[in-house]
Amino acid sequence: MAASRTVFGGVPALRAVSAAVWRRTCGLGAPAARLYVTQTPGNRIQFKLDEKTAHSSLDLFKKETGVIYRVIGVDPTKVPQNPERFRDWAVVLGDSAVTGGRHYWEVTVRKSQEFRIGVADCGMPREDCIGSSSCSWVFGFMHGDWYSMTGNEVVPISWVGKPERVGLLLDYEGQKLGLVDLDKPAIVHSIAAEFKSPACPAFALWDGELVTHSGLEVPEKL
Repeated sequence: MAASRTVFGGVPALRAVSAAVWRRTCGLGAPAARLYVTQTPGNRIQFKLDEKTAHSSLDLFKKETGVIYRVIGVDPTKVPQNPERFRDWAVVLGDSAVTGGRHYWEVTVRKSQEFRIGVADCGMPREDCIGSSSCSWVFGFMHGDWYSMTGNEVVPISWVGKPERVGLLLDYEGQKLGLVDLDKPAIVHSIAAEFKSPACPAFALWDGELVTHSGLEVPEKL
């Protein structure tokens, strides 16, 4: 899939909701305790990582904003077998779902050499990996190279090296996800998405750790 243009236009204020609200809508079957919408001023999504979705090889830390990969993880039979959990791949989702607006967050990646970061429909099949599924859109890093991926289609990204921290810009109405170079700041690559249901931040890793930073405003130049 070819990369789309990297200019993001203005869109209405965001609407962010707890992922639990959407589980019935996404077909996961987990009852929501209450139905409500959280209005977040300034187009900021605030999220933590949702332990209920985390594969048994992943541990959360830093008050559930970081995730670390364990080569020998917890025996899958020893973790709660809830329907939200990823069973076959080292994936974890954020605990907030987005239904509109522009959202920006950052990820510290310096301690991992193989990972994927992006967004996914909150109801994506738990047997799939983000990037392999057509309802997920990610940027990945492996063997020293960056790439974008959706529906199992890989597009190399010509970005030399690996910074300690990168940004992600989600434009829900604009149907785009951008990878942000924080030194400029500028979007170095974007993915054309097709959001049809609530989407949430998504992470996969097979080495080291990632730390997320949310509640941030979209940088002015973006």
